Amino acid sequence: MGTEQLHIRKGPDGDGRRGRGLRPFGRNEEGVTAVEFALVAAPFFALVFAILETALVFFAGQVMETAVADAARLIRTGQAQAQKFDGPAFKREVCARILGLFNCESGLMLDVRTYQSFNDVDFARPVDDNGNLVPNFVYQPGAGGDIVVVRAFYEWPTIVPTLGLDLANLANGKRLLSAAVTFRNEPF
Repeated sequence: MGTEQLHIRKGPDGDGRRGRGLRPFGRNEEGVTAVEFALVAAPFFALVFAILETALVFFAGQVMETAVADAARLIRTGQAQAQKFDGPAFKREVCARILGLFNCESGLMLDVRTYQSFNDVDFARPVDDNGNLVPNFVYQPGAGGDIVVVRAFYEWPTIVPTLGLDLANLANGKRLLSAAVTFRNEPF
């Protein structure tokens, strides 16, 4: 062993302590940034993911609104009726305008109904009291001069419901996105 000596001083009560005590440890600031980031990281990333998910939901809803409005023009002008579109054919027209944002072919649900007057139009949500989707949809594009409502629904999967932001509005933990267009068919 070397000639190192441990300097011990006596405290006020006579016990032996190291010469420097714990004072340098209290002043040591190495690693403070890492500890502070560890405390702030979880809420920070939860907030970032919540903002991103909210933005994505709004963007998907807007894309769906635009696609439905564009495709509904085919019904309004009589092109869908002239080409003898059925429900799946009209759905393909809507999906062609969504550009792969979500699984349109298997997930998008369309409801096209004809009404006698604008007062008769029913915009009831297709969700029961338990939050389950009730897909009672039809395809009735109508004739010239008819009032038509085109509604689209998509069950959007939520990504970060466990981080405090729960955008889900269905019982299965998904968010129901919806888009609607109401118009009077042109005379054709």
